[in-house]
Amino acid sequence: MEETLPFQKMADIDLLKNLEEISSLIPNRLLIIEGFIPKENHKEQLEIIIFKGISSSTTHPIEIDLEKKAIEFKYVLTKFKLFKAPLSETKDNFIRENQNSFFFLHKENWI
Repeated sequence: MEETLPFQKMADIDLLKNLEEISSLIPNRLLIIEGFIPKENHKEQLEIIIFKGISSSTTHPIEIDLEKKAIEFKYVLTKFKLFKAPLSETKDNFIRENQNSFFFLHKENWI
């Protein structure tokens, strides 16, 4: 039987939308997501930031229409880093990191 990896299951849910909903409930947290976009001969870096219920990307344009998915192309998310907001140069705001795409779907993991 073929193994199903966590990122393969993301097609069944809108992961970013669910993370945005949790983020809107906990406005003093910032989630940085790293991953890649598979291309023919290489992987293109992808970085997404979710803060106060809104997704932004530092590497690619994303959809701002709330009725659509933020990212319409195929992607793989590999690392999730949670920080206390606002970020500061003088404080260590890092809270936790996880590679499991479902870890931060549980609100208690944002605290």
